[in-house]
Amino acid sequence: MWDPAKYLDYADLRARPFHDLTSRITAAAPRRVVDLGCGPGNLTVSLRDRWPTAALECGDSSPEMVTAARARGLDAALLDVCDWTPAPDTDVVVSNAVLQWVPDHGPLLRRWAAELPPGAFLAVQVPGNFDAPSHVLTRELAASPRWASRLAEVVLREDDAVSTPLGYANLLADAGCGVDAWETTYVQPLHGPRPVLEWITGTALRPVRAALNDVEWEQFRAELAPLLDGAYPARADGTTWFEFRRVFFVARVSA
Repeated sequence: MWDPAKYLDYADLRARPFHDLTSRITAAAPRRVVDLGCGPGNLTVSLRDRWPTAALECGDSSPEMVTAARARGLDAALLDVCDWTPAPDTDVVVSNAVLQWVPDHGPLLRRWAAELPPGAFLAVQVPGNFDAPSHVLTRELAASPRWASRLAEVVLREDDAVSTPLGYANLLADAGCGVDAWETTYVQPLHGPRPVLEWITGTALRPVRAALNDVEWEQFRAELAPLLDGAYPARADGTTWFEFRRVFFVARVSA
């Protein structure tokens, strides 16, 4: 389960990669714009505002997120991105922080590129920080004797969950697209008590939360918190710097 309210913690910081991604889409008057993995819809509305004449299609695999998006006036659908097929008039597809949850998503990207009409844009952003302390420490704690049996079935993503900008560039170029691919490491200022723990609670720790009961979950968080505090010390002014690498590409289907 996703918690839309928790996900919207640090909403401005979470939004920045989305806006950096969509700023590279040069479509002037697309017929249909699709947001795959729209979450609570807070960013999808910017696509509606930018292209008001386009048909707007959006969806998410989380019923909670779909409900939150519909509360914003969006006609969001419950969907699995692996099953999605573009309509013939789809000129822009945005997938922001979704495909890291899809193992081996290369074939999916190739299929989309083949099915989209000539000139269509496919814009994707995925996190690329799976070797960061936040994720390494989580995996190590989950594999410790205290938690290994309880979390044996939980898949915590490692750095092979996504490719590199070059890897995506080659994949989409081979699929017949023009590609703009890049990466950015955001040095994010977080505030409040144990902010890195709160940040990853809304995303990376979801599989752990789903596997544990309420008491176990609080115990896991209590054990992880000081490890993260050591890896991400707060400054004297209360700021905790959180480095977050993101991988982007905007591919355009050849005419």
